[in-house]
Amino acid sequence: MNNLRQASPYVKEQAEMERPLDISGSFGSKVKDYKLLVKLRLNLTVVFSSVVAYLIAVQGAVNPVALIILALGGFLVTGAANALNQVLEKDYDRMMKRTADRPLASGRMKTSEAVMSAGFMSLIGISLLALFNPWTAFLGTFALVSYAFVYTPMKRVSPDAVTIGAVPGALPTLIGCTAAQGELTWFGVVLFGMQFLWQFPHFWSIGYLGYEDYQRAGYQLVPQKNGQPAWARVGLQALAASLALIPLGILPYYLGYSGWVSLILAGILAAGYAVFAWRFYRMPARKTALGLMFYSFGYMPFTLLAFWLDKLG
Repeated sequence: MNNLRQASPYVKEQAEMERPLDISGSFGSKVKDYKLLVKLRLNLTVVFSSVVAYLIAVQGAVNPVALIILALGGFLVTGAANALNQVLEKDYDRMMKRTADRPLASGRMKTSEAVMSAGFMSLIGISLLALFNPWTAFLGTFALVSYAFVYTPMKRVSPDAVTIGAVPGALPTLIGCTAAQGELTWFGVVLFGMQFLWQFPHFWSIGYLGYEDYQRAGYQLVPQKNGQPAWARVGLQALAASLALIPLGILPYYLGYSGWVSLILAGILAAGYAVFAWRFYRMPARKTALGLMFYSFGYMPFTLLAFWLDKLG
C-alpha cells in the first residue's frame, strides 16, 4: 500500500500526459482572443469605410485585387493600432466592465505576444498600403502612430483626447481616396471631414453611457465643470458637429462625385443625426444617449453607400 501511495504522483503525471489535448478548444480560444485584440467588429467598420471611399473615388473599372490589398492592409494596420492600444491600457482595462475580459487585461495573453503581433501586422499592413502610393502608406502609418501613441496616453490627461483621436479615426476614408486617386484631393478631404465630425456625437453618446466605467479607470475624457461632468457642453458639441454634416454632405455633389439622390439622402441622414443630437443636448439621459449612439452606427455607412450607389446609377 505504501508503495502504491508513493507511486501515485507518478501515476497521476502519466495519466495527465496520456490525456488527449483539446486542440480544437485551445485554437478556438486563441482565435477569440485575437478577435478581441484587433477589435474585430470595430476593425471591419474601419475597413468598410476605406473600401467604400475607394469605390466612390476610383475612376474607371474597379480592380478587385487592389480592393483586396486595400482591405487587408487597412485591417492589419488597424489591428496593430488596436493591439498596441490594449498593451498600453491593459492595467486600466482590468478596471472597466466592458474591457476586463480582453486577452491582455485578463492575463490570457502575454504582452510580448501582443507586441510581436502588432509589429508583424503593422509591417505587413503598411507594406500593402505602400503598393498603392506613398500618400496611402504615410496616412496609414500616421493613423497607427497617432492612435496608439498620442490618443491613447492623452485619454488619461484631457478631454482634448477626443478631438485628437478623431483624426486617426477619420483617416480611413482619406486612405481609401488616396489609394484610388494617388494624391490628396478635395473629395478625400471632404470625406475625412465627414468622418471626423461624425465621431463627436458618436463618442459623446458612448461617453455618457460608459461614464462610470471611464471614471473608474481614471480616464479624463468627459469635460468637467465644478467637479461634475459638463453634459450640456458635451451635448452642444455633439449637436454642432451633426449640424455641420448637413452642408458638408452637399459638397460631393458639387465636386462631381455624386448625384441628386445621394445629395438628398445625405442631407436627410445628417438632419436625422442632428435631431438625435438635439434630444441628447436638451435632456442628457440614458434613453437619449442610446438613441444617438444607435443612430450613429448607421449614419456613416449609409451615407457612404448612398454616394457609391448614386455613382453606379
